[in-house]
Amino acid sequence: MKLITAIIKPFKLDDVHEKLTNLGVQGITVSEVRGIGRQKGHTELYRGAEYQVNFLPKIKIEIIVTDDMVEQVTESIIENASTGNMGDGKIFITNLEEVIRIRTGERGNNAI
Repeated sequence: MKLITAIIKPFKLDDVHEKLTNLGVQGITVSEVRGIGRQKGHTELYRGAEYQVNFLPKIKIEIIVTDDMVEQVTESIIENASTGNMGDGKIFITNLEEVIRIRTGERGNNAI
């Protein structure tokens, strides 16, 4: 089992969610986050005053999948989150030792 964590631009969430649902992914956790990378933020103008926005709004998606679905899910995220511009995001893949469904006590792939 793997935990796939993707950081994407907020306006790409609906596209990514739709394609993941079509792949059969059943559980997705979504968080609104802020971060900084190579993009380095930008300057905005508000009521005549300039200010620096260092941490940009992003969406963090967390998905637990079986080992055989990792490639499909990551490719789907890449295809649907990419704009071709800096700041499109990152994908992190982590091994999971155990998953337990609290309600039933199921473990492993049965708990996904």
